[in-house]
Amino acid sequence: MSPDAETAREWAGLVDALVERYRRSGLLDDRVYAAERAQSLSRRGESVFRIRARLAAKGVDNSVTSEALSGLREETGDPDLAAACAFARRRRLGPYRRGAADTARELGAFARAGFGRRVATLVLGCADIEAVETLARSEPD
Repeated sequence: MSPDAETAREWAGLVDALVERYRRSGLLDDRVYAAERAQSLSRRGESVFRIRARLAAKGVDNSVTSEALSGLREETGDPDLAAACAFARRRRLGPYRRGAADTARELGAFARAGFGRRVATLVLGCADIEAVETLARSEPD
């Protein structure tokens, strides 16, 4: 065995031991990570579809992701609706727009972000910013 391979094997063992130590102490916890990341992404305006994809890309198990999204539902009622309101604010869509309405363009932006037409229509149908904020806090119909 070459010295490089031997060194690599030693380092791999040290890394594995460190990861296991952190896991036992609670520093590495997929459930906590998934819940916090889902909340953060939702506040930024990410759809449930995108949150699920991002967590999967990080290697989070599907059941853990589902638990995190259930937690979001308990907090906000409809996490997609609350996220869509944040998305509209960030992208200056609906009542946040500065210029004339281009509904087709705005619906397209919501669709590309992973939101369904029902959610996009609800947000775009708000008359003013206060209505969007109320919608974000409301329970789904």
